[in-house]
Amino acid sequence: MLGRLKRPRRVVITGMGCVTPLGIGREAFWDALVRGSSGVRRIESFDVSDSPVKIAAQVRDFDWEAELNPKDRKHVARTVPLALRAAREALADAQIHPSDLSLEERREIGVVLGTGGGGLAFTEAQYEYWYIGPRHKASIYTIPTSTHGGLSSELSMAFSLRGLSHIVSTGCTSSTDAIAYAAQHIALGRQEVMITGGVDAPLAPGILAGFNLMTVLTNAWNEEPERASRPFSRDRSGIVLGEGAWVYILEERERAMERGARIYAEITGYGATCDAYHRVRLESTGEEPARAMTLALEDAGRTPDDVDYVNLHGTSTQLNDRIETQALKLALGERAHRTPMSATKSQIGHPQGASGAAGLGAALCAMHTNIIPPTINLDEPDPECDLDYVPNQAREASVTVALCNCIGFGSKNSALVIEKP
Repeated sequence: MLGRLKRPRRVVITGMGCVTPLGIGREAFWDALVRGSSGVRRIESFDVSDSPVKIAAQVRDFDWEAELNPKDRKHVARTVPLALRAAREALADAQIHPSDLSLEERREIGVVLGTGGGGLAFTEAQYEYWYIGPRHKASIYTIPTSTHGGLSSELSMAFSLRGLSHIVSTGCTSSTDAIAYAAQHIALGRQEVMITGGVDAPLAPGILAGFNLMTVLTNAWNEEPERASRPFSRDRSGIVLGEGAWVYILEERERAMERGARIYAEITGYGATCDAYHRVRLESTGEEPARAMTLALEDAGRTPDDVDYVNLHGTSTQLNDRIETQALKLALGERAHRTPMSATKSQIGHPQGASGAAGLGAALCAMHTNIIPPTINLDEPDPECDLDYVPNQAREASVTVALCNCIGFGSKNSALVIEKP
């Protein structure tokens, strides 16, 4: 927990950067969310002619090589240029310029990112070079690059930052947990500024095949990809994989105010639990996801009646959406039926470990445009999913307190509360 009552240092968001299937940059992402656009298309980065699933939400129109030194291009995972671009945008948005900082100031800035797959796609490519060829294309940094921890190191090195440099990898809750972990370091006075958020790029032939083995991906919409991700719809049939990076700058509130920074929101609450039930399935009652949300609200000193908007995990699987709905009813009580909610994955697919960071971006969008983004493709709701998911059309509303919910493999549950400054 953030422990707001015990630790006087308050944590705010002062910068945001996005590289997403809906566009590059904060404004492109926000505008597409409000329009109800979909970023799902046929997979272009590898041959899917023999795969039952042929669609994903990929980042398009992005100059991957421009973010990297030429000598590094063969030695880093796809997640690295995504994270670098998003971090550069977030730092610029916060008006923090690492090259202008002293050594001591750079020691006060840490990096904590969340990722699920990390370097798995890179590792798959390296094994292909080694076992199929050509071997000379394999990277001498196969081992360090394949570990998740190398991702935060790339950002620390790129910006010469000397604070802590960590990765959180807890499946789909990774970036929610990373953001909370980063906030805790500021709340405790261990760092003054944190670069945090999530990045994932789980798109490679072997990864796609692995998800197919679990039968969690939809293959019913290959010819109509924009309609494929359908959270809470009666005819939903599975996940659409996605990729992207959502990076934020966190600061101690007084510090941000003293330097005249724009404050997007304050992070006031965090809760995390585990069903302790199954490797991939949720326990049917929804009690532990509900408890994570309740703990986050209690940490923020808020009640269900204070919540103006919920950003949902909303994976578009039959089981997950039904149990998340039940969890919301347990956590919010009668208020659940009167609180607008939406599932960002209906537009960007499922970016795995970056999911929570993407959802935070949608919540910030709602706060600062006074528009709640929709859950698209929700033409006929599942009767068991009977809450207000803001179907198909964005809605004008004032959002002061938002709850962001995340659910991950291994029955992990995490939730954040943010508040408008």
